[in-house]
Amino acid sequence: MLQLSKRLQAVASLVGEAEVLADVGTDHGYIPVYLLASGKVKRGIAMDINQGPLMRARTHIRQYGVEEMMETRLSDGLAALEPGEADVIVIAGMGGSLMMRILSQGEASAHAARRLVLQPQSEIYAFRTSLLEQGYEIEAEEMVYEEGKYYSMMAAEYVGMEGKAAQSESLSETELKYGPLLIEKRHPVLRQYLQYQWEQKEKIRIRLVENARQDVSRRKEEIGRELAEIEKLLALWKEQVV
Repeated sequence: MLQLSKRLQAVASLVGEAEVLADVGTDHGYIPVYLLASGKVKRGIAMDINQGPLMRARTHIRQYGVEEMMETRLSDGLAALEPGEADVIVIAGMGGSLMMRILSQGEASAHAARRLVLQPQSEIYAFRTSLLEQGYEIEAEEMVYEEGKYYSMMAAEYVGMEGKAAQSESLSETELKYGPLLIEKRHPVLRQYLQYQWEQKEKIRIRLVENARQDVSRRKEEIGRELAEIEKLLALWKEQVV
């Protein structure tokens, strides 16, 4: 059985089950191959903008005996996917702005899918904000720590511009920054990440306090607010223990 990294395992866990899974930017094709081999997905489409990753994916398709259930497509984002062709779409391991461009340019296919599983590597606050503004709702979130890095992933569904208000208008900036559902379920990896962030920002605060220059006063205030925000969040885990 194919062994996934912690990051890819968390992404795969958000897929659940699917009739047809489309994996955008598939690289080695690990996620669809794993889910096909485990019987959670009936058909897979591995898509990438370059031939190299598709060749690597084909190697794994043959290796794990899923040739009859999986195909590869050369595609810029969702361009080679027909609307309604896949009920679950995975886009993982890219920058947040690139992922939003893919969703925007392929919105017909993205809107038609039952679920999107998304794992932005960067710009996560902006990505969550933009996702909600475009009419998507976040249904589930996961977070893992692997090889010195923290990764956030989420499952979302298009609910339309009229239906977006419930979540997009109710979430605070803090929730958009750190993940509303991660906060809600007091995710242990989020707590670890918050503690790490607090330690890094506290080091900055100490250096700023030692700096007598007037032009750093605004940065001191900014760091103070950020520390207070993190401390307020960390207190939620303490409340849970009590």
